[in-house]
Amino acid sequence: MTIKAVVFDAYGTLYDVQSVAEVTEDAFPGYGEIITQIWRIKQLEYSWLRALMRQYQDFAVVTRDSLAYTLRSLGLQHDAGTFDRIIDKYLDLDLYPDALASLEAMTDKKLAILSNGSPDMLKALVRNSGLDRVLDATISVHAKKTFKPSPEAYALIEDVLRVPPAEVLFISSNPWDACGAKAFGLNVAWIERVMPQAMALACVESETLPPLTMFKALRTQMDELGVEPDHRIHALSELPALLSSRGA
Repeated sequence: MTIKAVVFDAYGTLYDVQSVAEVTEDAFPGYGEIITQIWRIKQLEYSWLRALMRQYQDFAVVTRDSLAYTLRSLGLQHDAGTFDRIIDKYLDLDLYPDALASLEAMTDKKLAILSNGSPDMLKALVRNSGLDRVLDATISVHAKKTFKPSPEAYALIEDVLRVPPAEVLFISSNPWDACGAKAFGLNVAWIERVMPQAMALACVESETLPPLTMFKALRTQMDELGVEPDHRIHALSELPALLSSRGA
């Protein structure tokens, strides 16, 4: 089957969520990295819990609530200005270095983002990074009032792009997202940025697991959910060749 659309997750796939550490470290010296990691874990957890509870709030609210939890749990006092400055970084996250060139090499396909992000968050993020020049659509799950990996979220791809799942290649570096997309019926390429060998080495090099290693163990390794992505790649830059090899 020919691939007619390539759809990307945003956070952690095109955009480096850990780039917020620059701001969190400036605000709380010595805590920057641990803040980013707890924040991201709780951000995902809150999206899933809200979906299961059927108590939807958009991703902007989820992001603020999970940062509030993180700072409270670490005992970090802050004012409103500091809080807002950290939150604002989510509107201007760093692109992965190979993101723009990779998308520009695939403009013969429909290109889109499907993200848990709220419409306003995504609009600012895409504009600030320049991806608005190459994307055909930026799709937010807000239209369905739920979050990935709900099937209703992935169904938005066909609703917006008018391309059936069999003709879509979905890209994510988040294992849970790759599994959710595959379970829905999309073709899936998972970006395995952290190899198991690197994880094993990081664990044996320290008597105690540093926060970044624990974060990577929790968030970057393929989940045991009974489904597997169709393709494993290690960088966005590998996508044009992958599509070429499929004859797509």
